[in-house]
Amino acid sequence: MAISKPKPKVTKATSSQTITAKGSTNSGSAGRKRSASRKSTTLTTAPDQRSIGGETHQRSTAETQILTTAQGVQVTDGQNSLKVGDRGPVTLSDFQLREKIFHFDHERIPERVVHARGYGAHGYFESYGGAEDLSCADVLARAGERTPAFVRFSTVAGSQGSADLARDVRGFAVKLYTKEGNWDIVGNNIPVFFIQDAIKFPDLIHAAKSEPDRGFPQAATAHDNFWDFASLMPEATHMLMWAMSDRTIPRSFRFMEGFGVHTFRMVNSSGESHFVKFHWKPKSGLQSVLWPEAVAINGADPDFHRRDLWNAIGAGDFPEWELGVQVFNDEWANTFDFDVLDPTKLIPEELLPVRPLGRLVLDRVVDNFFAETEQVAFCTQNIVRGIDFSNDPLLAGRNFSYLDTQLKRLGSPNFTHLPINAPKCPFANFQQDGHMAVTYRTGQTNYEPNSREGDERGPRETLVKGFAECPAAENGPQRRARPELFADHFSQARQFLLSQEPLERAHMADAFVFELSKVQTEAVRLRMVSNLRNVDETFAASVATGLGITQLPHASIPAATINTQLPSVPSLSIMSNPPADFAGRRVGVLVANGTPADVLARLLEQLASARVTVECVAPSINGIVDSNGKPIEVAHAVSGAPSVLFDAIAVLAGTEQSPIDAATKDWIRDAHTHCKVIGHINAAAVLFEAAGVQPDAGYVLLDRKSSGFVARCAAGREWSRDESATRHPTLMADRR
Repeated sequence: MAISKPKPKVTKATSSQTITAKGSTNSGSAGRKRSASRKSTTLTTAPDQRSIGGETHQRSTAETQILTTAQGVQVTDGQNSLKVGDRGPVTLSDFQLREKIFHFDHERIPERVVHARGYGAHGYFESYGGAEDLSCADVLARAGERTPAFVRFSTVAGSQGSADLARDVRGFAVKLYTKEGNWDIVGNNIPVFFIQDAIKFPDLIHAAKSEPDRGFPQAATAHDNFWDFASLMPEATHMLMWAMSDRTIPRSFRFMEGFGVHTFRMVNSSGESHFVKFHWKPKSGLQSVLWPEAVAINGADPDFHRRDLWNAIGAGDFPEWELGVQVFNDEWANTFDFDVLDPTKLIPEELLPVRPLGRLVLDRVVDNFFAETEQVAFCTQNIVRGIDFSNDPLLAGRNFSYLDTQLKRLGSPNFTHLPINAPKCPFANFQQDGHMAVTYRTGQTNYEPNSREGDERGPRETLVKGFAECPAAENGPQRRARPELFADHFSQARQFLLSQEPLERAHMADAFVFELSKVQTEAVRLRMVSNLRNVDETFAASVATGLGITQLPHASIPAATINTQLPSVPSLSIMSNPPADFAGRRVGVLVANGTPADVLARLLEQLASARVTVECVAPSINGIVDSNGKPIEVAHAVSGAPSVLFDAIAVLAGTEQSPIDAATKDWIRDAHTHCKVIGHINAAAVLFEAAGVQPDAGYVLLDRKSSGFVARCAAGREWSRDESATRHPTLMADRR
């Protein structure tokens, strides 16, 4: 259990609270000069003091807490270790030093093998109610009831120190602190996976992570190991199409979907069971970035996704998703051409609509990143009454692996005692001891059944609301095998490809070319192209051309007949499902001395009304004034905030006072190249000419009366500038 203590009230420092030499034994002139030179330095409300060595000592007051050791011993001097004389050796008896260094040495827990780089936030799940026919889960029972939630987004392959915009699957893990226990929906932003059986998971991750003899590349699969493995695993083909799509470079966490990946069960109060697949639909819609943007963003702001979530919540623009399920039974599942237990397959929403169950809102950032985001322990096995598993073999392996992983990472079976992991409902059991036991039972009894009386009896089983597994009937011999319906590895990969807009297919081809170009072994490249021929001949040929392969290798032999008649599925395309408006996005406005004050004011008003974040960028961070001589609040110097950080830009500079330097030209040129909408004043023509760009339909003239900029931004990018189309002309025909 966590113990909450009231935070001390801290009063802001004033200019009169300065560092002095009070308490110092040095009374010489040098000491007086050092003190005088610091008279204007502001620090804190505590009476700060300098000792003879010059270090700062901040003493406690009635308004501050007293510094103590972990055992509660109050500290007299937290700046110096205990020595024999001022310059003598440090003594082994300095328990304060040893404790502080000991804890520092162990501040880091082992990072997650996968999903190491993550970011989390608190919020709530609000049920829509009316799901009694599906599940007896209490969290779904009452419309409008809010359940505390914690969500962690993450990349898969990179380490904690990798960048946010790697081309990678994104983890989407939700912990719901329900009244009947914790329910973890541990999914991804992609509805399928690379492998069908958990026994291959170590091989997949070993192949995807940095090559062991050199420790790179970091947070990237563009290397021989991954593609050697993937090209020999046809079951991964569907996931590879998703991984090379724009889905793996999302604009932010707020603009991506989440999926439970596996087939689960829901069980109602009558014991009736239905299969379900979980979906999280973002209220903001879907949006990704271009690969060149991702590369540039990683250099300019490797914490781009983290910062976006933090800023959105801080601004009150709370991210929101709707939880829904696809519901079906055994009879319906038996009509499929694939097995619903196969995690490399999906059920198109056009075939089976998603039924809404509630909404998820994130409205609070963490108080401490380590205590919450790093120590949170998600387990797929964490389900509540009314939810159950299917026989998906990958899910079964995850149910074992996650619990074992948390024991390794957090060092104790008592990781559930940590506040971020502890249930918020009453809980009681006879588990005891172990490292770092925070909660414990009192009394004599630590077992059941027992014949004690009163409180000494401890907890008992319940038949009323106890968890009851779905009474599925199982039969058959034990053997290592997969169902025959698991064997079709290419039909849905083809369906996904042909469900994309032509430009999205060109982006996918670019991604394959980029990744496979990093592969040194020609046989691996050829083998991957031979697999792609089973997906689509035109696409495989376009990738081969990009790799310089003049003669296509023979198509690999599929394990099952490929269904080339599956219809396109518009719900699988990002470009077919753009955001409804421009809310939640970020616009950079280039200003300079003399920027028209009325135009700037009008633009800021329009963007604020559309719930768009605006940041002014200028040649320098200070000293910029508008045409009325009024200072403009500048967030960034143009050299420190490249236009890739913004969803659209506005150029309100171009007068004689505006420098046409390399940074400004790059700022405009990059926005043009990345197909962004560009607002501008007439005077910006000189900057466009210097940057070598030609205004087109994505350019919007701004004046004090204009009102079309936000609407044009909401309509999407100016895709006519995208050069991917020219690299892959054969993919530009809409064959859906």
